[in-house]
Amino acid sequence: MRKLGAGLAAVVATAGLGLVAPGPASAATYCGISWGSLAKADPDMSAANVTGVRTGQQPCFDRLVIDMAGKVAGYSVQYVPVVTQDPTGFPIPVLGDADLQVVVTAPAYNQSGQPTYEPAAKAELSNVSGYQTFRQVVFAGSFEGTTSVGLGVRARLPFRVLTLDGPDGGSRLVVDVAHHW
Repeated sequence: MRKLGAGLAAVVATAGLGLVAPGPASAATYCGISWGSLAKADPDMSAANVTGVRTGQQPCFDRLVIDMAGKVAGYSVQYVPVVTQDPTGFPIPVLGDADLQVVVTAPAYNQSGQPTYEPAAKAELSNVSGYQTFRQVVFAGSFEGTTSVGLGVRARLPFRVLTLDGPDGGSRLVVDVAHHW
């Protein structure tokens, strides 16, 4: 009888453990964000010219916007060990624990070589103090039809890249970097 009682107790205990064991893990999203942190690119060439760089804060992410006269087509956005200057390849120190190099296939000059975007301070294109994710935005150069911007962020976080139309026949390259995973 003792063996039967001990066996029954073991079965009940095992069944009880199954009831309180956690289910399979699932990936939770932050603010519904399901972006990743791998490189994103579109290899097309553009006939646009860069006219401005600005930033903004949203409840779930920080946003970088590169304004263009004309339609943006190509870009490359990726985490890099160090942001490099175009065309020299010299490293550009950027604040933060992770660096994004944003390259758009649109020059910051027109066909006559006149600047269409000439930042006043290449080391601080936008004041991002107080931002949750961004630490610094730097101009990394414009050469042979491409313009590079370095974005220092708090950590290697998920990001997305969008191209948007307007205003006035122009377009925008948008890089959103999430505040959390």
